[in-house]
Amino acid sequence: MEQNIHTGKTAIIIGAGPAGLTAAYELLERSGIKPIVLEKSSDIGGISKTVNYKGNRIDLGGHRFFSKSERVMNWWLNILPVQALQGTSSNINYHGQQTRIVHSNAAPDPDKEDKVFLIRHRLSRIFYLRKFFNYPVSADFETLTKLGFGRTIKIVLSYVRSHFFPIKPELTLEDFFINRFGKVLYATFFRDYTEKVWGKPPNEIKADWGRQRVKSLSISKAIIHSFKKIFQKKSDIFQKETETSLIEQFLYPKFGPGQMWEEVAHQVVQKGGEVLLNQEVTGITLQKGQITSIQVIDHQSGNIQSLSADYYFSTMPVKELINAMGTEVPGHIITIANGLEYRDFITTGLLLNKLKKQPGTTLTSENNMLPDNWIYLQENDVKLGRIQIINNWSPYMVKDPAKVWLGLEYFCTEGDELWNRSDENMAALAISELEKIGMIEPEDVIDSIVIRMEKTYPGYFGSYNEFGKIIEYTDKIKNLYLIGRNGMHKYNNQDHSMLTAMTAVDNIIMGISSKDNIWAVNTEEEYLEGSE
Repeated sequence: MEQNIHTGKTAIIIGAGPAGLTAAYELLERSGIKPIVLEKSSDIGGISKTVNYKGNRIDLGGHRFFSKSERVMNWWLNILPVQALQGTSSNINYHGQQTRIVHSNAAPDPDKEDKVFLIRHRLSRIFYLRKFFNYPVSADFETLTKLGFGRTIKIVLSYVRSHFFPIKPELTLEDFFINRFGKVLYATFFRDYTEKVWGKPPNEIKADWGRQRVKSLSISKAIIHSFKKIFQKKSDIFQKETETSLIEQFLYPKFGPGQMWEEVAHQVVQKGGEVLLNQEVTGITLQKGQITSIQVIDHQSGNIQSLSADYYFSTMPVKELINAMGTEVPGHIITIANGLEYRDFITTGLLLNKLKKQPGTTLTSENNMLPDNWIYLQENDVKLGRIQIINNWSPYMVKDPAKVWLGLEYFCTEGDELWNRSDENMAALAISELEKIGMIEPEDVIDSIVIRMEKTYPGYFGSYNEFGKIIEYTDKIKNLYLIGRNGMHKYNNQDHSMLTAMTAVDNIIMGISSKDNIWAVNTEEEYLEGSE
């Protein structure tokens, strides 16, 4: 049974992303602990923020609001209601149960109100050999026809071989993919793209990444799903029985994911918490197995101050957290932390009059709009990794709905050749690569913006093999809770980041000292996540 904590206690939360703001909200709703959220940047939402450029909004990476956690789904719906749909109600099926959403007068119309979840249909495809393929890869007639008879036979034989003679032990990401898809399909659709994303070949990346992001999805499940689609139609928003990589509906805030977290931050302040921007933690003082204070610099005023609290939640990168603790930390822990690697991210937004009509399409719109949310570029003659058609995530994110608004995603490492390019050079690269693959004509480009995000993806290489020693060390700091993606150096999706925060707050309220259940989030088979 939960026990309320006495009022007067405080918690410092480092980071105003999904995990940090969820922790702050949960503390205010369920205890007397006052949260103080410190955000290094001037934005709310972390890597889930939305950038507004001249009225055109960009979601950095694309964030589907879907979770197999009923707790998370209900939490989101408590912040933003679902749009009014045709009819008086909709059935939402999950866990063999059915919940009815009644569309009363209170159900918002997104044409008239801003605080609203849209229900969006999902379509992501792979662009390979200058052709479109289903994503995830499906073994249907269309896919096999596009690949050709000879390649198809090799794929089938390779898959059969991997099924009966899997690689054991499964140590690398390459092993993981081959065991589930076969060597030929792995080389066709996974090897080059994975290296584009991570900057390393899959045989140098631990299999943990695949187990966390792709998990039990395989060709056999894709085939079964293809057959089910023929005979079964659902309007199931929760979709708990669907592999996440195969989800066909998701919720999405009218103005992108940043809208959710800006609203949560607003409510945190209204409820008595604090959210302070441009605040960087530069030092952490430890005494007798606890944090006693942190040192913070205000990047606007230049002021440096020391802050103390009863509890500390960290979403800052583990490397930065450990180094901020100074000489109190054992040398081998500092060495491991400094050996952790990250992958960074550049989004180039392009506003266009129209796309170039694609061969084989029957689209009739004047701007040749494609129906995809994402297009994965498997072509190895371009650096571009993924195309986000923002109009299809939410038409309200585009100032002029007649224009095409693209987010072009490049994966890089801070300091490398891509990262160091000027904004003008990056925009020129994006335009030239889209022209090269036949997607656009350069004269149709109206405007562009370049956005860089550091430490977007925690790497499962470098010193990651020894990361357990960092977990063991930080878990012994009684009033410190590591949560979120970078806070745990764990490739958590938005919902998993939220669950780590919720679990940490649960532990405080219930008086649970062990943090094992926080690290267990996104390891159970219940949470099967795809690579989006």
